[in-house]
Amino acid sequence: MKKAAVLVAGGKGNRMGGPVSKQYLPIGGKPVLMHTLEKFHQADSGIFLILVLPEGDSPLWKRLCEVYHFTLPHQVVAGGQSRFQSVKNGLNAIPFEEGLVAIHDGVRPFVRKEVILAGYASAEKSGSAIAVVDLKDSIRKVTANGESVFQERQYFRLVQTPQTFQIGKIKKAFQVEELPQFTDDATVYENQGWQVSLIPGNSENIKITTPEDLDYAEFILSRKNKPGEFPK
Repeated sequence: MKKAAVLVAGGKGNRMGGPVSKQYLPIGGKPVLMHTLEKFHQADSGIFLILVLPEGDSPLWKRLCEVYHFTLPHQVVAGGQSRFQSVKNGLNAIPFEEGLVAIHDGVRPFVRKEVILAGYASAEKSGSAIAVVDLKDSIRKVTANGESVFQERQYFRLVQTPQTFQIGKIKKAFQVEELPQFTDDATVYENQGWQVSLIPGNSENIKITTPEDLDYAEFILSRKNKPGEFPK
């Protein structure tokens, strides 16, 4: 089946606290987004790559590609006012109607090749594939009146991206009005009454959001080529 990937980087990254949005900040000598695009290309060079950027950022991205001599083929699409709208714009840019699409946070550059490929394989069979990891910490549910209740962590998972789907299904799911509970693509898909399928993610697949995340990203890059540390 044909494969696409929509890499969403439509936010302004206010939590980073600087003048440059997080997706353009360098780690390991080049901007975060370039690492993420390369991960999908390395997993399968036939994946049609779509990069969703904030409206008006295309000239900046073009300059960065020139500065860093980044020539990996991809299509740039303008994002919307919310993640939901940005993903929808990305989905509408896919040049084929049948196949599979992985939707991924552009600022998650450490997703493993095995997770990307497992997502496509699972979605081809079941319609969807959501990358998740187990919780390591104990958790508590806080009630409306401020009380807290113990929760058994084995019944919960932390949700990551990529979230991979059959194109026809996810495009149909995104035809609805945006709702507050749409915190990710899985909830949009689930809103149709479809059950999502889970696949194992990878723990180092962090979402770079704060300055501390940038420091950790540099650490990951410094260790990933050493035996037993953060395999590619």
